Amino acid sequence: MPERRQPRPSHRADARAGAREWTGLALLALPTILLGLDLTLLHLALPALAMDLRPTSAEALWIVDAYGFMIAGFLVTMGTLGDRIGRRKLLMLGATAFGVASVMAACASSASQLIAARAVLGVAGATLMPSTLALISNMFLHPHQRALAIGVWATMFALGMAAGPVVGGVLLAHHGWGSAFLVALPVVGLLLMAAPFLLPEYRAPQQGRLDLASVALSLLALLPIVYGIKQIAKDGIGVGAALAVAGGVVFMLLFVRRQRRLSNPLIDLGLFSHRAFSVALVVLLVGLVGVGGTMLLVTQYLQLVAGLSPLAAGLWMGPPALAMLAAGITAPLLARRIRPGHVMAGALGLSAVGYLMLARLDQAPHEHGIALVTASFSLVYLGLGTIAALGTDLVVGAAPAEKAGSASALSETVQELGLAVGIATLGSLTTAVYRTRMVDAAGGLGAPEIQRAVSDSLAGARSVSLNLPAGVLEQAQAAFMAGLQVAAATSAVGIAILAVLAAVMLRHIGVAGGGADEGKS
Repeated sequence: MPERRQPRPSHRADARAGAREWTGLALLALPTILLGLDLTLLHLALPALAMDLRPTSAEALWIVDAYGFMIAGFLVTMGTLGDRIGRRKLLMLGATAFGVASVMAACASSASQLIAARAVLGVAGATLMPSTLALISNMFLHPHQRALAIGVWATMFALGMAAGPVVGGVLLAHHGWGSAFLVALPVVGLLLMAAPFLLPEYRAPQQGRLDLASVALSLLALLPIVYGIKQIAKDGIGVGAALAVAGGVVFMLLFVRRQRRLSNPLIDLGLFSHRAFSVALVVLLVGLVGVGGTMLLVTQYLQLVAGLSPLAAGLWMGPPALAMLAAGITAPLLARRIRPGHVMAGALGLSAVGYLMLARLDQAPHEHGIALVTASFSLVYLGLGTIAALGTDLVVGAAPAEKAGSASALSETVQELGLAVGIATLGSLTTAVYRTRMVDAAGGLGAPEIQRAVSDSLAGARSVSLNLPAGVLEQAQAAFMAGLQVAAATSAVGIAILAVLAAVMLRHIGVAGGGADEGKS
């Protein structure tokens, strides 16, 4: 008989949520959407922002990256901090900081001020993500309801990311670039007013003091790794990026060693002895690697090959976002009748089909190509919505109530790392194919700066397109498409293997509907 997932001992499995809890879930969805919005909202504002603040190329990159960089680094610390001081309290403190930092960003008069504000936004965002998910585990004790609530929550972040370009386009059409940050204020105000009435407070009993040495080691591990991966994505493998990743790995080993010795560690490593917990983290990590890399390439295709505006490209990404929303809600319902491992495997199989469709994408920038990209990426997002909902529920459900915050932070950290690794690896693979195909074409273009631009990337070729002979830009687009097809085929193979892993390694989990496996491997 398959093993059935048991509710955590500290929870009453028959306790069902009422109207207050579901209204509280709607409230928690707002900051989750906001975090996704802030990741992509700024992309459309960059040209106007650049004209006003005149950042250097390095400063422009940090304006975009500082936010996600700090979120990834501080998630683990903030998840555990919420377990200790109170999850609702940390959520409200983080929301207040997010609102203040948003005003700072909107009023920034220099690039350095905006970078600092974006960094503060990232730290504040790291308090919001695990707090919202951990509170859901407190509010929804029945496994069926908790699975559905987490499914809804898991889709909100991606929905915010998908809506970012659309919202940004509307705001910029009527207001300045600062409005991209001020959109957070109504959400923060509503959250602060309603949270005391709709959200419960939870503080883990008998937790020791936060180990500051563990906090320092976690930051020294995660921040260099994320930084190194992002640098590899932008510039390829270099000495500085390799040293950053290597240094982060060293501190990660020191961090793990310290956690094994502490009676109240920052992360309970015993959670990894639960097979469902560990496998779900692997599925989330690898699944996001494929999505992170191809999402970047698809948006480049829509703008640089198909010639769409950023706003139009964002609108074409709407159907995939709706597919993810549907998957996040229906996957927990299917898991009540079909083993979750099989549901995840089936959805990942559809994602692999989507990647294969991308691998066969015609390079011609016509309406059929755009529709094919939308259809294929909708299949990719079906898989993403499914693993985000069920995988997150397995991770959170495997943890005891007092560790839900740190477990939530771990699930989000691996997803952030997956996105970064996907952009670095698949982006680098595409770039390598592009440069191999364009090295000869760029060699006879005369001016060195034009040669460098054309041989570097399709974006570079587009930037000097007025100075190019006939046919060179089309060659660059074909070279980019060749790289995209290789990256998509690679993703298809990886996701197909992941589907098999989910089916085999999670087959022992029965259809109890959203709880976590209590058995150990």
